[in-house]
Amino acid sequence: MSEEIQNSISEESFYRKKFLLSLIIPGTFVFLMWLTRITESLFELDLVSLGIYPLTLKGLPGILLSPFIHEDFRHLLNNSLPFLLLSVALFYFYSEIALRIFSLTYVLTGSLVWLGGREAWHIGASGLVYGLASFLFFSGIIRKYYRLTALSLLIVFIYGEMVWGLFPGIYKNISWESHMLGFISGIFLALVYRNEGPQKPVYDWMEEEEEEVRGEE
Repeated sequence: MSEEIQNSISEESFYRKKFLLSLIIPGTFVFLMWLTRITESLFELDLVSLGIYPLTLKGLPGILLSPFIHEDFRHLLNNSLPFLLLSVALFYFYSEIALRIFSLTYVLTGSLVWLGGREAWHIGASGLVYGLASFLFFSGIIRKYYRLTALSLLIVFIYGEMVWGLFPGIYKNISWESHMLGFISGIFLALVYRNEGPQKPVYDWMEEEEEEVRGEE
């Protein structure tokens, strides 16, 4: 077997392993979301009170628990697929900082909803979905790295209609505050971590061009 073929197989194995590792946390999270909803249904429970109720002590646990609570299976299904795709993309392309970004998006979005949401129970993972989508989009644009920019454009193509969820009154019975504040959290983290994680590669010919320009100056 030639060295070129061996390198190709090794590279393919590396990316397969990286993809599988990227599934662990998102897959576990989605499993717990479905387990919670199924448990509610089987035992006729109502766990809405584990959501976020702004500016109250009873609503504080919801910062951590609300993404697992959904009104019904339709609500859960609508959140599960985008959450899984976006979080896997985060852990795959931003593996160095993915856990930090995921955790901070989670806590920051929930905390902002607790501070600024209207007086109601806020449940579901949609705030986290908006936070992840926002981070991936703006981070790709800021870094000017063609692979990440392509990912940004793909997110717009698939989830562009999500923008309507940022405004009150567009959709009934949704926490538009979670959407908006998750979106803002994503932008904030994209700016804060713009110099960490994957960066636009610098090639030798680019450095040579910069040196020539400096020499002319």
